[in-house]
Amino acid sequence: MRVQGLTGSASKTAPSAARRAASGTFQVSDGETSQGPAQTAGLRSVSSVDALIALQGIEDPTERRKRAVKNGRNALDVLDHLKVGLLEGNIDQATLGRLKSAAEGLKNGSGDSGLDAVLAEIELRVEVELAKVSRA
Repeated sequence: MRVQGLTGSASKTAPSAARRAASGTFQVSDGETSQGPAQTAGLRSVSSVDALIALQGIEDPTERRKRAVKNGRNALDVLDHLKVGLLEGNIDQATLGRLKSAAEGLKNGSGDSGLDAVLAEIELRVEVELAKVSRA
């Protein structure tokens, strides 16, 4: 499909098919047919995206271990902060919230039996401290 502009000059190959439009308007030539949308490689791109998402779901054992160690250290830091707060005589709700969050982070295993045993002990300590605070 060819659109003629204000000057009226359209295709130089088929001047007989194009009709000159009035001044200030445009005209679509009748001789040409419109083209449909071009085919895209949609299936190929969707399958590659699915593959990338599937690969992201596969977790490297070293990454899982690093995350477990980080969660354990975080829980110990929050327990330290709680201890200091108890010694000073003030327990803020933000620390309790962080302690609950740390307890949730410890529930995931690391794949290493020794590290999982240590994390289980830390989790038990966190749960005991949460129970103490909620009882008081």
